[in-house]
Amino acid sequence: MSKALSLLLALLPTSVSAAPAGYFDLLPGVTLETGDTWVSNGERFRLYGVQSCLRGTSYTDKHGQKRDCGEASLAVLAAYIKDTKPVCAPVVKKDGIAYVVCYATVVKERLDLANVLITSGYAFAALNGEGMPYHVPYAVAEKLARDKRAGLWQFEDVQHPAILLSREVNARTKKADQ
Repeated sequence: MSKALSLLLALLPTSVSAAPAGYFDLLPGVTLETGDTWVSNGERFRLYGVQSCLRGTSYTDKHGQKRDCGEASLAVLAAYIKDTKPVCAPVVKKDGIAYVVCYATVVKERLDLANVLITSGYAFAALNGEGMPYHVPYAVAEKLARDKRAGLWQFEDVQHPAILLSREVNARTKKADQ
């Protein structure tokens, strides 16, 4: 567990209040699909502007063992949900997915869950089709995490999921052109 997560957990308030109007509680028990997407009551949700590590991709840990990068992102999201009980608000619904922003209150401060995941190094700024971030502050947070070698960035072979997704799209396009 990272030092940042340990500190965050130590500072968490013990009382829980209901989500404010327009928000909903994100509680343990949802079905996590990835480190940025979940299903609750039959509806799919995804953190706006976030791209988790892709399931099935790997990194090599400090002991030389291959680990699933997507599982690492998913585990960290699960821990934050369990420990911070975020509240979320819908931003936009597209293709059957409700994109949301979520925050946790820690010592009377609101923390953007997406930003926490990115700065801890277990998620990335999502990029649009032109390679630009959906939310520029997340790209800044990602650069800071990369520079500090936080979370997954400490491992030499971690690749930004946008690179892998781009390769996949390019391969499909080439195949379709043939």
